[in-house]
Amino acid sequence: MEKTIILNHKQIAYKTRRIAYQIYENNINETKIILAGIANNGFQFAKQLKTELEKIAPLQVVLCRVTVDKKNPLNQVYISLNQNEYINESIVLVDDVLNSGATLIYAIKHFLDVPLKKFKTAVLVNRNHKKYPVKADFKGISLSTSLQENITVIFKPGNDIAYLE
Repeated sequence: MEKTIILNHKQIAYKTRRIAYQIYENNINETKIILAGIANNGFQFAKQLKTELEKIAPLQVVLCRVTVDKKNPLNQVYISLNQNEYINESIVLVDDVLNSGATLIYAIKHFLDVPLKKFKTAVLVNRNHKKYPVKADFKGISLSTSLQENITVIFKPGNDIAYLE
């Protein structure tokens, strides 16, 4: 199957920086923000967002990993923070690609049991094939693709890439 590059390393860096500015603008009155990255690639993207946010904003940026069983999303969702660490905080749930919305919706469901100050979502690539009523508040790029096509994001230091196959 043929691969088409949709974002090269430089473009991913630009999109990451732009999303970081949007997150900061949305949380301008906050002193702390939590970036909750969905394992594995969402967490990698969240780490990049954290680096960019720390360059531009006087925020305490806390990074945590969210683990969702993608094959059995009704299984328990695991968060690398204790629940009391994110009560009444501003959270941005981060993933690399928003496909059907299943992963995001089940991760969001976990956070609904906790009172939060603010909750937003961020993705690098937003596909327009959602099965669930979930949206990305911050997105790098939106693509309309066929259901047979797949988007893959590879995070490698100095050589990030996103492609369609």
